[in-house]
Amino acid sequence: MELYTDEYFMNEALKEAQKAFQADEVPVGAVIVANNQIIARAHNYTERLNDVTAHAEMQAITAAANYIGGKYLTNCTLYVTLEPCLMCAGALQWSHITKIVYGAHDDKKGYSKINQHVLHPKTLVTKGILEDNCSRLLKDFFALKRK
Repeated sequence: MELYTDEYFMNEALKEAQKAFQADEVPVGAVIVANNQIIARAHNYTERLNDVTAHAEMQAITAAANYIGGKYLTNCTLYVTLEPCLMCAGALQWSHITKIVYGAHDDKKGYSKINQHVLHPKTLVTKGILEDNCSRLLKDFFALKRK
């Protein structure tokens, strides 16, 4: 079985973020991985669903739980292009996800700015994977919005 890197899976999350960009959603993408296999893919749906909770992470948690057939995502890793907000971090805490890998930091609404202890105490976090690529997509999106 071939082992994939954090960069490989973050590139998959970036593909999801690009789909959000093309749909005029804030370009955040996520994938959830178990046993070196992507079990969920998602991106922001807040505009299309008129739902402030339809963040990429929330969509991915639901899809992964449905795939597994249970609510706990132990032995799973979330790859997300932007640091999760407090809402998503809380949902990830409840899911007991084993690891979170994110690309760009969110200095305004990221969970670590508000409450670093919201995640499950056993959850591992890796920050800054493909951060420049993740940040650039967000900056490009908001630059277009300002025109």
